[in-house]
Amino acid sequence: MAHAPSSRVDPHAVTAPPRAPRARPSAGTGGRPRIRWDRLSRLAILLVLVGVAALYVGPLASFWSARGEAATRRAQVERLREENTRLRARREALRNGGALEVEARRLGLIRPGERPFVVENLPAGP
Repeated sequence: MAHAPSSRVDPHAVTAPPRAPRARPSAGTGGRPRIRWDRLSRLAILLVLVGVAALYVGPLASFWSARGEAATRRAQVERLREENTRLRARREALRNGGALEVEARRLGLIRPGERPFVVENLPAGP
C-alpha cells in the first residue's frame, strides 16, 4: 500500500497574517509627503552629538595651552633657582673682607692714600 504525501499542518506553528505593502506617497501626486520621524530623530541626535562635541573643543584647547605654559614656567623656575643659588654663594663670598678687597682691586679701585701703578707689556702667564 502506497502512502500519499501527507499535507498535515502543524497545529503548534504560528503564522502571521500576510502584510500588504505600504504605499509611499510621492510628491508628484499632489499629496503631502509624510514626515519620516525615524530619519528626523537620527538627524536630531546627530546634531546634538555634534553640539556636545563642539562644547568640548574650547576647554580642551585651554587645557593644552595651560599644560604647555606650565612646562615653560617650571623650566623658568628651575633656571631662577639655579641663579639664586649662584648669587647666594657669591654674596657669602663677598661678605668676607678679603674677597671684597680682591674684587675692588680687580675693578681698579685703590685705598685712600695708595698710589696707583700701571704695569704694561707683561709677559703672558704660565
